[in-house]
Amino acid sequence: MAVNRATLLDVARRAGVSRTTASFVVTGRRDMRISADAEQRVLRAVRELNYRPNLMARGLRTNFTNTVGLVSDTIASEAFAGEVIRGSVATALNHRHLLFIGETEGDTVVEKRVVQDMLDRGVDGFLYAAMYTREARLPAALRAQPVVMLNCLTKDRRTPAVLPDEFEAGRTAARTMLEAGHREGMWVVGEVLPVVYAATQRLAGITEVLSAERLTAAGRVDCLWWPESAYEAIGRLLVAGERPTGLICLNDRVAFGAYQAIAEAGLRIPQDISVVSFDDSDLASWLRPALTSIAIPHFELGRRAVEVLLTSPRPDGVRLIPMPLHRRASVGPPRWTR
Repeated sequence: MAVNRATLLDVARRAGVSRTTASFVVTGRRDMRISADAEQRVLRAVRELNYRPNLMARGLRTNFTNTVGLVSDTIASEAFAGEVIRGSVATALNHRHLLFIGETEGDTVVEKRVVQDMLDRGVDGFLYAAMYTREARLPAALRAQPVVMLNCLTKDRRTPAVLPDEFEAGRTAARTMLEAGHREGMWVVGEVLPVVYAATQRLAGITEVLSAERLTAAGRVDCLWWPESAYEAIGRLLVAGERPTGLICLNDRVAFGAYQAIAEAGLRIPQDISVVSFDDSDLASWLRPALTSIAIPHFELGRRAVEVLLTSPRPDGVRLIPMPLHRRASVGPPRWTR
């Protein structure tokens, strides 16, 4: 049999105070003089009756529902970025908010419906998220709403955004090679297109660090960010007689293909060729030797996006989240130093 839910009036009667006093105590307001004894009686009644406020009714009165909507393309169904969801959910709960998640798969019709459904339910604010870091066009329905871009940004950079610091990650990759003693023979592997934010930022960071040392990469291997394409491209490079001392792969999938090509050529990592990469996917530590990779801080991206959204007043501009380096066994001194 269903048990009736305790009301605020029940709490007030149990504590021997007015309903207004009970409301002030429960909501934490301090603009009314309430004795310490009355406050303790109310809190004790809340515990004894297992009182929970009716958030729907409160939302109708205050126009706040303590809910956040996350609208994404494919984040919710991608295991690779599941930590973004976890970071967002955990932080929302810490702020006593619930997170609604809507996935659109990039379909603008679905996106419009998801956004409108969330607005109809009185969502207080939005995270507009992308699986891959990129410039994005904010839906018209969200332009007048509290919103933070998550792993994407608008062209004019005016909407608050939280992004991984891809430029500094590129600098980290180059410094990792330099610290191991590599001065020449470093190749950058992976296609770099102007529309791919991570690629251009990572390459810019690599180039800046090398230029500061009056160095340049020995060359670039253009290939899709996928193992098979990288395997074929690195294989052709090695068959042509090139002998890199180090490869800076623009993501882990590229590094997986490079590992295969290097092994088939009878070469060893890191004794013959060092490899550093980006993303730090789950399999990076399982390669042999384990892959040195710079991680995308998925959990922290979700956490910081919710923090920015719920901060009052909401800060403007882009927040860059550091990408940590996970040093493993794939980087060593160049062969000519041994």
